Formats: sequence, C-alpha cells, structure tokens
Amino acid sequence: MAERNPSQQRAPRPNLTATASTFLRKIQAHAPNSTQLLGFLTLFISASILLILTGLSVTSAILGFICFMPLILISSPIWFPLGTVLFVAIAGFLSACGFVVVAVAGLSWIFRYYRGMHPPGSDRIDYARSRIYDTASHVKDYAMEYGGYLQSKVKDAAPGA
Repeated sequence: MAERNPSQQRAPRPNLTATASTFLRKIQAHAPNSTQLLGFLTLFISASILLILTGLSVTSAILGFICFMPLILISSPIWFPLGTVLFVAIAGFLSACGFVVVAVAGLSWIFRYYRGMHPPGSDRIDYARSRIYDTASHVKDYAMEYGGYLQSKVKDAAPGA
C-alpha cells in the first residue's frame, strides 16, 4: 500500500459519543419539569375547548342567520327605523352617563384639592399658580419701573400740557 504523506493526513475525527452526551446533557438541563408540563397540558386542553366552542358559536350564528333571513327581509322596513332610534337613544344615554362620571370625578378632585388632601396632579397646579404669580409680579414691577419713564416722555413732547 502506498505510504501516506504526513502533510496529507486527515485531522482526527471528533469523538461522537462525547458530543452526543454533551448534547443530551444540554437537552436534559432545559427539559420542563412536571409542573411546567402540567401547565402546558392544561393550556393546550383549555385552548382546544375554547376553539371548539368558538367554532360551534360561529356555526350556529350562521345557521340562525340563514334560517331567519326571510323573516328579516320581510320585516326590514320596521327594523331599520327601530334600530336607528334605539342606537341614538342608547348612545345618548351612555354619553350622558359618561359626562356624569367625568363631572363627579372632577368635582371629587377639586373637593380633595381644596380640603388639602393633595390629590394626584395637585403639585402641578401649585407650580402653575406660583409661575403665574411670579410672572404677574414681574410685569407689575416692570410697569412701575418704566411707567414713569413713559409719562415723562409725554410731558416732554407737550410741555404746555
């Protein structure tokens, strides 16, 4: 047989049993414990039941719609105005309820603010009040300082006045 040149020899093969055992150890380290497995099984069963119930609900709604379509078409001149009136009435009622809830919440906040209970956001109101007061005092000081200057200029323009 032909002699092999040492420069042409292949690199030694890696030990496959060591690689496989390392891979199996990694899999076992990441394997779920019994609690996780039971949780996943419960999730899978619950999702399956809900999916089946959703399918049954959609199927029964479509079949009911198909069965009652002639009745709906015959009585549609009654349903459209009635639906419009009901929609407007319900929307108005819900809007009024929402406005009442907002008004009660606002009045409650104002009551707590004036009682000194420091409701959320009261620090921003106090900061805004102090900024407005500071600005007003600066404008007042500016007006008092330069107001006399303008009056003296008016007197210079009309010395006989």
